[in-house]
Amino acid sequence: MSLAVVQTRAKQGVQAPLLSVEVHLSNGLPAFHMVGLPETAVKESKDRVRSAIINSHFEFPARRITVNLAPAELPKEGIRFDLAIAIGILSASGQIPADKLSDYEFIGELALSGELRPVPGVLPSALGCASRGKQLIISQGNALEAGLVEQLSTLPANHLLEVSAHLHQAQPLPLWQQTALPAPPTSLQLN
Repeated sequence: MSLAVVQTRAKQGVQAPLLSVEVHLSNGLPAFHMVGLPETAVKESKDRVRSAIINSHFEFPARRITVNLAPAELPKEGIRFDLAIAIGILSASGQIPADKLSDYEFIGELALSGELRPVPGVLPSALGCASRGKQLIISQGNALEAGLVEQLSTLPANHLLEVSAHLHQAQPLPLWQQTALPAPPTSLQLN
């Protein structure tokens, strides 16, 4: 399949509107175009995503790649779309299965190595994801914040390869579970 649609969320103050990352691969000279009102940090994701895919030992498609961030009228800011774009490219090129993508929302920055980095302001996205009954795949560094939403299935990952293994059903991502914080001391003992 040369078309993939991946769900993510934008950040607008305390709102997190749903976004579709539509990736289409077509014949022609290799190129990577991003449309849908992306600002500079989003446009720069092209280079992060390309390097993360290659350094994770996937094949970066030598085709014409068009990424549409929809709805187009909504401004897109930040680095939070990297993971969704990479998953869309891998799915459109047949390197990961597309049949389960609609069960998830993806948020995270990618390092050039394919490692997942946390992004700011995940709580509104977690609330929106939970309201749709979807599972959220995010960086391990965002798991605690997303885990505040009790009705959400949060699946933290450290690397693009872990997300791929989960989508291939080879190695499931562990469901985030909040561990109890230690109780504060009841009294101080002075020696």
